[in-house]
This record gives sequence, C-alpha cells and structure tokens, in this order.
Amino acid sequence: MHFPATRQKQKRRKTIQVGTKIGGIKMKVLSTRTHGIMDYLVGLLLIAAPFILDFDRGGAETWVPIIVGAVIILQALMTNFEVGLFKTIPMNMHLTMDYLIGIFLAISPWIFNFHEYVYLPHLVVGIMILIEAAITRVVPTHGAISNRTIHHGHSH
Repeated sequence: MHFPATRQKQKRRKTIQVGTKIGGIKMKVLSTRTHGIMDYLVGLLLIAAPFILDFDRGGAETWVPIIVGAVIILQALMTNFEVGLFKTIPMNMHLTMDYLIGIFLAISPWIFNFHEYVYLPHLVVGIMILIEAAITRVVPTHGAISNRTIHHGHSH
C-alpha cells in the first residue's frame, strides 16, 4: 500500500534533493541574479580569452572557449531568472547545462588534443563554472515568470 507523503515530508524531501550539503551545511549561497550576471561576464571573458591570453591559433583551443562563451550568454538570455530576457529555460535545467558545460570546457584540452599548447584557462574556468552551479540557489528570488502566470493554449 502507498500512502502519500505529508506536506512537511514533501518539503523536507525537496530540500534534500535540491540543496548541496557539505558537512551538514547547506551550500546554496549564490543568488540566481548574481549567477546570471556572472554568466554574462564569464561568457564575454571566454570569448575574449584566446586573444587576451594570446593562445589564438585558430584551432579548437580558440574555438572551444568562444563557442562555450556564446552558449553561456545565450543560455543566460533564455533562462527564467532575474537577468534573463526570454525566460524560457527553467533554472534547474540551466544549472544542469552549467555542469555539462563546465565539465566539457575543463576536459576540452585533452578531448581536442591541444593540452600541450594550452590547458589552464579552459580547466580553471570549467571548474569555476562547476563551482558556480553547485552553490547557486535553484529558485529565483524575483523577476522570474512563475508557472502560474504562464498560459498554455487558448484563453476562454
């Protein structure tokens, strides 16, 4: 027999699933607004990095950070949080994508075999993206569209 969980248990279960805890301390300290601002800055930094740090050779070492930077900016523009423009991507999906982007960027020097030329910017920024995703709150404080205000289909 299956009994539905009480609201208190449901809330507690959700907190455990959403929060990253280290030593019993909840580590979701970064607001979604700050995360979004950082996304725009990191995206621009990644696009400029090959030229600023002088590792532009026209290959994957150059194009990976440029493409990843553009993807980060596009994702921020489309995320349903305070600094998103189109607000179509839920924050939890955004953070999942950040994990994938961070891992990809961090290991890209070895995937595309340019690690003997340059790897540190890709690795460091990739790890920073992972940390940023891990410490960001999932629920925006304000400026996001709630599910209740999104109308699907035709109105009567």
